[in-house]
Amino acid sequence: MMQDAAPHSTEFVDWFRSVAPYINAFRGRTFVVAFGGEVVADGKFVELTHDLNLLASLGVKLVLVHGARPQIEQHLSRNSIDDYYHHGIRRTDAETMQCVKEAVGRVRVEIEALLSMGLANSPMANADIRVAGGNFITAQPMGVINGVDLLHTGNVRKVDVAAIRDRLEFNEVVLLSPLGYSPTGEVFNLTLEDVATATAIALDADKLIFMMDSDGVLDKKGSLISELTVASANALLSSKLRLSDDTALFLPCAVRACEAGVARTHLISRHIDGAILHELFSDDGIGSMVVESTLNILRDATIDDVGGILQLLQPLEEEGVLVRRNRELLEREIDRFVVLEHDHRTIGCAALYPFANEAAGELACLAVQPGYRNQGYGDALLQHISAEAKALGLRKLFVLTTRTAHWFIERGFKETDVAQLPAQKKSLYNYQRRSKVFCKAVK
Repeated sequence: MMQDAAPHSTEFVDWFRSVAPYINAFRGRTFVVAFGGEVVADGKFVELTHDLNLLASLGVKLVLVHGARPQIEQHLSRNSIDDYYHHGIRRTDAETMQCVKEAVGRVRVEIEALLSMGLANSPMANADIRVAGGNFITAQPMGVINGVDLLHTGNVRKVDVAAIRDRLEFNEVVLLSPLGYSPTGEVFNLTLEDVATATAIALDADKLIFMMDSDGVLDKKGSLISELTVASANALLSSKLRLSDDTALFLPCAVRACEAGVARTHLISRHIDGAILHELFSDDGIGSMVVESTLNILRDATIDDVGGILQLLQPLEEEGVLVRRNRELLEREIDRFVVLEHDHRTIGCAALYPFANEAAGELACLAVQPGYRNQGYGDALLQHISAEAKALGLRKLFVLTTRTAHWFIERGFKETDVAQLPAQKKSLYNYQRRSKVFCKAVK
């Protein structure tokens, strides 16, 4: 006899549906992921490979940049070689350079081995990750800084974009080490952040992701700042706020990348299993994201926005907060709507229905996605509709509501009688629903 199927988990289904927009948006995009040698040394790279495999299977083009600081320090200590820093930059002489080559080579081999796993009953089952490497980074010596010659320490001069893109088009994961080569055949010791930032800029990457020791960028109260513009990041860097070592290192790189055209730079903790997935596939994320300018766009709706508006309105219609509108009606009235986007996702909407003969307008379908409420988005929509009403020469704005009376009262609306509605609206008033009517002068 067949056993009954396990009860369906609506939470799982809702979650899976919620990540669909991200999956569609990320397919074919280029992500540069940078992580220090600590991730490998601590044995955490196994978990990271699972997440990288998932991204690759979803069609994301991956460029990985690894560091090797702890491994280099271990080699230097083993060979009794002093590790000399000048203004936070390692001075790389011939002996140190030999240790750098050995350490980087070992780390790279270990990373490639872990990316090649395909164990059954594991997240890497049936994985087909092919790793590509090469002399993709041309470097130049950093030279003499404040009287000290840094010798074989260098910085990125050029990234071989064509060669990297060629590998990515063959669905290979490109792995870059913190080494660069010169046309004269020299090898230079580079920093992880310089290689990652220069590569992301050269590739015009969609995302640059730094995995760091801290959770992200923290404010003066120690709370995580989930989103920063370049302007706010620069203000933070120039302030007297004491930043963590990681933030002081990676935040300027994030700013540099965004100013040069990289769409998003993420700073996330390397200590949280699945941090990349949390950051990329959820609205709130888990770390700090830096963007060139604000992600919010308030604009007139188009026919392409109908689906997003319906998704916003449906839960409120089912709760009885809003009157039901079918797709056909919404398509006919789409020119009445404005939508608020956050990072290309519709998170809010509102509509204005003018009654020109009576110089009045109805504010309708004001809705904000639950995860974005209490952040001022409703006020932004109200202000926009009020400005539209004023531009049309309307003198008052009214709204019908059953659940949100206090929200409108707090914003200057006053309760009035149904008799005060425009004649056309009054004839359509649903006395069974018994919506309250609130009105506000347009100024």
